[in-house]
Amino acid sequence: MIGSGQKRLCRYMATVIKNKGCHLYRVNAVEDHVHIATHIHPSIALSNLIKDIKLSASEFIKENNLFPGFAGWQAGYGAFTYSISAKDNLIQYIMNQEEHHKKVTFREEYIKLLQSHNIEFEDRYLL
Repeated sequence: MIGSGQKRLCRYMATVIKNKGCHLYRVNAVEDHVHIATHIHPSIALSNLIKDIKLSASEFIKENNLFPGFAGWQAGYGAFTYSISAKDNLIQYIMNQEEHHKKVTFREEYIKLLQSHNIEFEDRYLL
């Protein structure tokens, strides 16, 4: 079950995203990663949005002592587009992350996603 720290972090991230003028559909965090489904405002570069989320969320985590072992976010991130017609499926997928990752690890899922879209990657850069 998602902990109170994760819930607080998700609510905080939602506020950051909305304050950037983006339309948030869903955010959910599990132990080692976060999923966000959002429309990005046309004036916002994806890399800037991710940077702002990571910086402000890091401060929030430290100020509130949410996760004492938190040492910072990884340097990179993955971002994928999704058909608006399949939005409800994506939201459901994000809502069920905890249950989903009991069956498949984030790493396994991420590699499968990259391979299914013919995206080249170097294993050493993955978690």
